[in-house]
Amino acid sequence: MQILPYGGDVMEKGPFTQVGEYIEAFNHSTSQSIPCGPILQFPGLETHVKKHHPNIAASVGLISQIIAEPDFIGHNPKEPNSIELVKVFSKNLMVCIKLDQDRNYLYVASMYDITEGKLQNRIKSGRLKFFK
Repeated sequence: MQILPYGGDVMEKGPFTQVGEYIEAFNHSTSQSIPCGPILQFPGLETHVKKHHPNIAASVGLISQIIAEPDFIGHNPKEPNSIELVKVFSKNLMVCIKLDQDRNYLYVASMYDITEGKLQNRIKSGRLKFFK
């Protein structure tokens, strides 16, 4: 991971870290057409996770691994132009990625753990699918 200065349309948010790459296989799995490219993490994400999901705050460093090697992938039907990536560790960790359409970049919107029951329910409903 490298910290990059902002350029173009995202300058006002401060420095960011590129934590992964959005690939076409994600679109195929979720039946979407999100543009492929870098996925950014802004400094405020760690603050968000510490405040709203403190039990996984120490796991923020796993975001790149979750993006590179997700076990499950899905799409929240209430959030257009977004995906959910889940990696099974001792906890099931989900990374939510959104497209900022106005400024045309992908970013990590949130990260949290989901229970085994929620994971199984989302698989059963089709919201999440196994990802090779």
